[in-house]
Amino acid sequence: MLTSRSKPVPTPETKHFWDGTRERRLLLQQCESCSHIYFPPRPFCPRCSERKVKVVQASGRATLYSYVISPRPAPGFEPPYSIAVVTLEEGPRMMTNVIGCPQTPQALQLDMPLEVVFEPLDGDITLPLFRPLQEERV
Repeated sequence: MLTSRSKPVPTPETKHFWDGTRERRLLLQQCESCSHIYFPPRPFCPRCSERKVKVVQASGRATLYSYVISPRPAPGFEPPYSIAVVTLEEGPRMMTNVIGCPQTPQALQLDMPLEVVFEPLDGDITLPLFRPLQEERV
């Protein structure tokens, strides 16, 4: 369990997302009018402003879009650590951290395949983080 990180505060618009991460599911929203899948959660489609949206489960796969490596300590982080933006397989981008590999430019290659992992912050909040894609073993 992670400790001493800032704790997100769920709102009525984000409650489904945090409930999903606690269940180890990455949930996005999809417009029922134009089919646009988006993140972060909001009560209307950012493309067409339609309010008829549904919750869909993401695959959990992504690619590394951008990152910085912070050399400074911060609550809940031991330097160096990455602050990353990933592109989810479904299209939206998400800010997160990449874990499970050296925090160096040699290891963090743009467009590298990633997969979601869920790290409990406490009993209420579980964070979606990403690690390099693990090859499936037969």
